[in-house]
Amino acid sequence: MSASDVVRAHLERIDAINPRVNAIVTLTEDRALEEARLADERVARGEPIGLLHGLPIAHKDLQATAGVRTTFGSPVFSDHMPDADSVIVARLKQAGAITIGKTNTPEFGAGSQTFNPVFGATLNPYDLTKTCGGSSGGAAVALACGMVPIADGTDMGGSLRNPAAFCGVVGMRPSLGTITASDAAPWATLSVDGPMARTAADTALLFAAMTGRAFHDGDRPIEDVLTRDFGGTRIAWSIDFGGVPFDTRVRSLVDAQREAFQFIGCAVANADADWSGADEIFKTLRARAFAAKHGEVVNANRTRIKEAVVAEVERGERLTAAEIEAAERGRAALRERLAGFMEVYDFLVLPTTQVPPFDVEHPYVTEIDGVPMASYIDWMKSCYYVSTVGHPAASVPCGLTAEGLPVGLQIVGRPGADWAVLQLAHAYELARGPFPPPTL
Repeated sequence: MSASDVVRAHLERIDAINPRVNAIVTLTEDRALEEARLADERVARGEPIGLLHGLPIAHKDLQATAGVRTTFGSPVFSDHMPDADSVIVARLKQAGAITIGKTNTPEFGAGSQTFNPVFGATLNPYDLTKTCGGSSGGAAVALACGMVPIADGTDMGGSLRNPAAFCGVVGMRPSLGTITASDAAPWATLSVDGPMARTAADTALLFAAMTGRAFHDGDRPIEDVLTRDFGGTRIAWSIDFGGVPFDTRVRSLVDAQREAFQFIGCAVANADADWSGADEIFKTLRARAFAAKHGEVVNANRTRIKEAVVAEVERGERLTAAEIEAAERGRAALRERLAGFMEVYDFLVLPTTQVPPFDVEHPYVTEIDGVPMASYIDWMKSCYYVSTVGHPAASVPCGLTAEGLPVGLQIVGRPGADWAVLQLAHAYELARGPFPPPTL
C-alpha cells in the first residue's frame, strides 16, 4: 500500500470512532495527507526510506509539535502553538512517521486518569463508562481502536504502562537514559519517553526509531531481532509485590499466565524484592521534578491549574536540601538491593496495575481490597516503585475480567536490558495468542 492509502484509511477510522472515545484531540488531516504524498514521491524516486516510513502517528499532547496546537491538557496553554518540534517528534519524523494529530492527556500529565478542562475525558473502548488510565490515555485508546498503528507516550509513575494495561495494548518504559532527548532537563531522573503499540513487535519498531538509530531498507525484520530462546531464563513471579494491595481480579488474571512463561521455557519462582522506602523516595523526587518543571507556570496561574498539580509544586518548593539528599541516598540503596535481586533473576513479572479500569467519573482510586489510598497516586505503586529504580518495564495485555475489562502484566528487566524485555514480551504474546480487541 502507498503511504497515502495508509493515512487515508486511518483518517477514516478516526472519523468513525474518535467522536465516541475522545482519544485524538487535535487532527492534522491536510498536513498528514501532504506528508504522505511526499513520502510516496520519495519511494517513486528510489530514495532511501526510514524505519517508520508512511506510518501515521499521533503524538501525546505533552510533546511540542511545530505549528500544531500543543496544550499540555491545561487551560493556560489552550491556544499554544510551538515554534519547533520536540526532539522525539523530530526524530520520529526523520524515521518517516507521519504526524496525524495529538492524543489526550491529563493536565501536565499528572495522574493516571486522562481528563482535562480543555478536551474533557478519554473513554475506555472496552467500556465507555470506564477510564482509559493515563497519562498516555489518548495514545492507548487510539491504538486499541485502530486509529493509529504506533504512538509515543511518557512515563514518570506509570503513564505508559497504566493506560496500556487498561486498554489492551503494549506500553514500554525504557531504561533511564536509553532514549535521550536534548530538550530533557538534567533533573528529570524519573520521567522518560517511550513507545506504545498493539504488539511487542510494533512497540519494538517504534522503540528502535525513538533511540535515534539510522534505520533504512535492508535491516533485519523486527520479529527476527525479537526471536530468542528463553530456556532456563529465571523469572521472579510477584503477585503481591511486597505487600502492595491488588484487586483480586487483577491478581488472578496475572497469576493464570504463569504457565505461558513456563511453556516458553522460563524457570518461574515466587519472589519479591525489598522495595522498602520506594514510596517516599518517589513522592519526594516527583515533587521536586514538578516544582522544577512547572513551578513558574503554576505560581503565575494557580487558579487555572488543577489542585493536584498545584499541590505537587507546593510540596516540591517546600523540600529542603536534606530531604532531597535523603531521597537520593534512599534511591541509591534501593537500586543496590534491586541489583542484587536481579543477579538471581533475569526478569521480574508482576501486575501492571493494582485495579482494573474504574469509573471514568472517579478521578482516582480511593480503596483497594479494603485498603484506603492516601493520595491520588497511591493506587499506582506497582508502577511507580519500578520508576524509582529506572529499570525497563513493559505492560503486555494478559486477559479480560468477567466484565470484559483488560488487565496487563508487567515485565521488568535489568537496567539497560530494554531489548530483552521486548523479546520476552514478544515470546509471551506468541504463547498467549491473539488478544481480544474492543468491540468498538
